[in-house]
This record gives sequence, C-alpha cells and structure tokens, in this order.
Amino acid sequence: MKKYLTLTLAATFAVAAIPAAHANADLAKARACMACHAVGTKLVGPAYKDVAAKYAKDAGAEARLIQKIQKGSSGTWGPIPMPANPQVTDAEAKVLAKWILAQK
Repeated sequence: MKKYLTLTLAATFAVAAIPAAHANADLAKARACMACHAVGTKLVGPAYKDVAAKYAKDAGAEARLIQKIQKGSSGTWGPIPMPANPQVTDAEAKVLAKWILAQK
C-alpha cells in the first residue's frame, strides 16, 4: 500500500508539473518575450536554452535574470540591447527566470 501511495503521489506531481511548464511559456508569450527569444533558436536575442547553459553554474543567475527581464540589459549577448519590461511584475519575472534557467 505504501509503495502504491508513493507511486500515485509521484505521478500526480509529474502531471502537475507539465501545465506549469506550459503556463510559463504562455507567460513568456503574453509578456512579449517570445517576440525576440525562442527556446531553442536564437532570434533577436539568445535562445533560452543558451541562456540556461550560460548561467548553469551561477548561483546568482535567477536574481540576475529577474533584473534583466524587468530593467533590460546590454552587452551580454552582443550589441543589441534588451529593452526594459516594466509591465512584468516581480512575481512574473521570478517565474520567467526559473523557467528560462530550466531550459535544456
């Protein structure tokens, strides 16, 4: 019985994670992030998988990305600056940063 309960809980959490990942992609679309970025391909800005790889061993990456998402940045990925996105709330920026860093 204990093994069945453990497997049931594991399956429930796995299924629950799928909509969250999709919802974060939807948030990126809703906040116009996908106008310049894609998960696997460089557009105007870097691919999210490349961002995740660059910051994979950086303990402060999430906080740094939150700032870049909201305030913009320049020079990290070349001469084209990333504009500020003040319409993105702190909570949304945190969700987006976590989602970006989870891309493979």
